[in-house]
Amino acid sequence: MRITGMKCFLAALILLLPLPAMADTAYDFALPSLDGGTLDLSERRGQVTLIVNTASLCGFTPQYDGLQALHERYADQGFAVVGIPSNDFGGQELSSDAAVKDFCEVNFGITFPMSTIQEVTGRDATPLFAWLADEGARPRWNFTKFLIGRDGALIGTFPSQASPSSARMRRAVEAALAAPTS
Repeated sequence: MRITGMKCFLAALILLLPLPAMADTAYDFALPSLDGGTLDLSERRGQVTLIVNTASLCGFTPQYDGLQALHERYADQGFAVVGIPSNDFGGQELSSDAAVKDFCEVNFGITFPMSTIQEVTGRDATPLFAWLADEGARPRWNFTKFLIGRDGALIGTFPSQASPSSARMRRAVEAALAAPTS
């Protein structure tokens, strides 16, 4: 097989292109923050995080109350809820980041960190959700919950129907908080 000058050039160019960074944990990602700036999940290392894909106009939207309560209950132990608004399921998110921020603050008093509106499914999923999919955890609808351990590993996934106020959710968070750190 004869390699021409152009083929050789293209092969060399491909070898010089940077490879995408490989992420080992959920704490290797950053997202644009709903408050402006960056929601850098690396700042959560050593803590427990519940990542939730949210939507303002969903039948599960009242779960914001339970998520905020869970966040407040365990925050002093190194726990946080992180909300990721998405319009991927049923077009149930508001049309702008500003509208989402206002809706969450006015209606639910949300103080936990939230990203801007993100895609969480398919080829255009934000890298965090692409990593979750690689871990075998995909959101099936709005308000799917992903529990992340202190080491950044995925501990468990809870469907939309799982109430953040349930004993099951509290036990999972408490077990993650009690787990030894490595």
